[in-house]
Amino acid sequence: MAQQTKTKKKKKIIKAVTTGRAFIKASYNNTIVTLTDQNGNVLAWSSAGINGFKGPKKATPYAAGVIVKDAAEKVKVYGLKNVQVIVKGVGPGRDSAIRALNANGLNVVSIKDMTPIPHNGCRPRKPRRV
Repeated sequence: MAQQTKTKKKKKIIKAVTTGRAFIKASYNNTIVTLTDQNGNVLAWSSAGINGFKGPKKATPYAAGVIVKDAAEKVKVYGLKNVQVIVKGVGPGRDSAIRALNANGLNVVSIKDMTPIPHNGCRPRKPRRV
């Protein structure tokens, strides 16, 4: 007879997090929202593709609002109240994502723009000789 052993799964402890950070990456093709605690541990994230948007509809302001609503619902378990917003990119969903954070019960403490800007950029092409 084979001996059966039952393994107990460790119960997941949900810690209360009141302040955190919201990272919004708004590109021309998509918008991604990540909600973390102060240390950068991810609590919840969402993107346009996950919420059923396809093609050019992913980069709309409406899609950004739906994304934030989805991420805010996931993070309700942790009790997140205040967020520092860090925005990256120049897509159409960046403003509406910040407004949607406020509308979904998260208090926006500060907004920081971390969009990458090239300092002199790449080397230009050589001039064309005709």
